[in-house]
Amino acid sequence: MLQLRTAGYLALDKLRTSGEFPPGWHGIDELEAATDRFMQLFMERRGEASKELGPGFELFELLDRAVRSPETEHMDSGATLGAQKLELVRALDRMNEMTMAYRHQIDMLTPVIEELSRLRPGPVRVLELACGSGGLAFALASHARDRGLDIAVTASDIVPETVDDGRRQAAERSLPVEFIVMNAFDFDGVEQDSIDLVIVSQSMHHFSPGQLALMIAASKARGASAFVGIDGFRSVLMLAGVPLVASLQGIEAFTGDGLTSARKFYTELELDIVAEIATGSRGHRIECSWPMSMLEIRFERKGAL
Repeated sequence: MLQLRTAGYLALDKLRTSGEFPPGWHGIDELEAATDRFMQLFMERRGEASKELGPGFELFELLDRAVRSPETEHMDSGATLGAQKLELVRALDRMNEMTMAYRHQIDMLTPVIEELSRLRPGPVRVLELACGSGGLAFALASHARDRGLDIAVTASDIVPETVDDGRRQAAERSLPVEFIVMNAFDFDGVEQDSIDLVIVSQSMHHFSPGQLALMIAASKARGASAFVGIDGFRSVLMLAGVPLVASLQGIEAFTGDGLTSARKFYTELELDIVAEIATGSRGHRIECSWPMSMLEIRFERKGAL
């Protein structure tokens, strides 16, 4: 219901025909603003398309607008201390283990990793952005060890406390996951051609469209072969289900974050738009593996912007 595909594709086709999509950008400094401006324009045109299609479509458009939230999750707030963010990240890890979400994501990622393993000798070098304290990274490393997959996992986050906790867990669990403190937008410290696959899991909604575009472009600029983003499927069911499951952790702030996150999930068409702006091509795919959406981008050429 909240994907609004019919009105969305109608609006996007008109913008493509008029030459307004994809918007041009010259250099990384322009990409974020160009993406955010276009997404605002797309939302306006989608609203117009919904009116043209009739009352039923306009009703869903109004529902989507009422649901969307500009709020910042406690996990992202500058007012939330690092130790409190770590508590929220640990709650997310527990919820993912309870719902087998990590298992599901590994099933989605494994075919990509297996394909990349055939492109070059040596391990598939994986970089996870916004990793928290490494729940997915650990699950992926453990799965690779059990399956005999040759991978090297680096997990990155901008919060030092969660990175320190990840390093502690890696030592305790004897899992070969490297943790680094890094801004997901600039890949500072990541050497050219040192990564094969960039992953953003369950956190795309924490970033603006322009920021997502920066991550995709930075992945390509550093020589990655693929970018995969996984997040919740935008729907009314997820709007109710995510905060309900989050409430089982008994942490009020985490329950609130669950509701805010579900309100901020991207539609699959929005992810499609961001990917095309960032790459300048349509060489990507979007798929729903309920209750998640996955954006997969393959980069044909390597090199700096």
